[in-house]
Amino acid sequence: MRGGGLGEAIHTGGDDKAGKAFRIAMFAGLLLTLAANIPGQMSLDSVVALTEARTGVRQTWAPAISSWLLKPFDQLVAGTGLYVTASAAILFLSLMSLTRLRPRATWGAVALGALALLTPQLLIYQGIVWRDVIFANLTLAGFVLLAHAAQRWAARPHLTLAGALVCFALAALERQNGLILVVAAAAVLAWTARAEGWRRSLAWGLGGFAAVAVLAFVVGGIAKPPGANPKLRQGVELLILEHYDIVGAKAHHPKLKLKEIGKADPAAQALLEAQSAKMYSAARVDTLDADDTFRRTLWHVPDAAMHAQWRRVIVHYPAAYVLQRLDVFKWTFLTPKLEQCLPVTVGVTGPDGMLKDLDVQTGVDPQDQGLADYARRFYGTPVFSHLTWAIVALGVIGLLWRRRDPADWVIISLMAGSLAFAASFALISVACDYRYLYLLDLAAMAGALYVALDPPRWRKR
Repeated sequence: MRGGGLGEAIHTGGDDKAGKAFRIAMFAGLLLTLAANIPGQMSLDSVVALTEARTGVRQTWAPAISSWLLKPFDQLVAGTGLYVTASAAILFLSLMSLTRLRPRATWGAVALGALALLTPQLLIYQGIVWRDVIFANLTLAGFVLLAHAAQRWAARPHLTLAGALVCFALAALERQNGLILVVAAAAVLAWTARAEGWRRSLAWGLGGFAAVAVLAFVVGGIAKPPGANPKLRQGVELLILEHYDIVGAKAHHPKLKLKEIGKADPAAQALLEAQSAKMYSAARVDTLDADDTFRRTLWHVPDAAMHAQWRRVIVHYPAAYVLQRLDVFKWTFLTPKLEQCLPVTVGVTGPDGMLKDLDVQTGVDPQDQGLADYARRFYGTPVFSHLTWAIVALGVIGLLWRRRDPADWVIISLMAGSLAFAASFALISVACDYRYLYLLDLAAMAGALYVALDPPRWRKR
């Protein structure tokens, strides 16, 4: 009888006042975020995504899922307001449901939650139309749903698992390296089923991964715009990474020779070798476009020669390549000069032609400027630091490792997956934009709130 009561308490989160207060605080946070940001903050990427949603013509090679998700909301209510509301609701409802994973809640969690709501990562970022934000929200929602499923595994909660599947598939389409989180989710799903034997455990893990992959493939095909801007160049994202690594390696190793480029264009080799150190910045790839001659030279090198040169740098000059990647990752992860790393965006900015066609209000109004000024108060503090949140994530792992109940394992997997996701930017980052590692901040906040709701008890085993 007592065991049944405890099981029910775990399922319902108890009937305690602290749990209710936590849920009320998270709902108030949702309303506050919407009041501060509606109809949404938009940068160039946001404007391009909304243009693609309305025209059905691909404007960049960024994931098409962003414009595909925007489209139905824009059709219901023109603009991004409804989309921002839905995206933020995914996050805050997920946070509210954390109380349903624990048999009790503490007032400390309520206080911590109130403080979290005041951070720019929740108050402002949730109002920005960036794929990094919806990616983080969907990923977090997927793991929270998976935690609920793990907590009630004996009941085979198929609908909850299906919801997690959809979240992970959409998230993986938003960011390709989001596949790391799918692997983490599949691993913890297999671990959850371990009591059923290794064959069924493996089947759950591989089956879950396969299901996400199939759904992502199908949705990705549906989301693909029917048309594309004729000026788009295939493979441009890989070429940008290659340009950055080649120029960066040359800047780190002055004696490096760009022989593969020289075979196709000796003049380009000479210019790039002479100018790379001056044009390079570890903060972002954009500086390679600052000089028209340098930019044109890079882009006029045949693709095959550029691919060959990139491979040669990695194989024959590994030290220069590693130094380049470490230098870029230092900027991405530590953001030593935060102001250069686009910590937030407010208002609506983008190409004049697109903005005119979209017929959206442009510029930065006083409320938007107030948000920017508020965010600036956190610059240089631990709040606006990925290192801080990485340490928090590691702390969450350490605390939950002590208890290790079914939902704990899922939250541990979320922390580990988010850290691995952040680490993957050591290989692919081309700019230090703070939003790229937004998932790490958000996951660590959620993990800290989960721990605060029902802290593991330190007892002898």
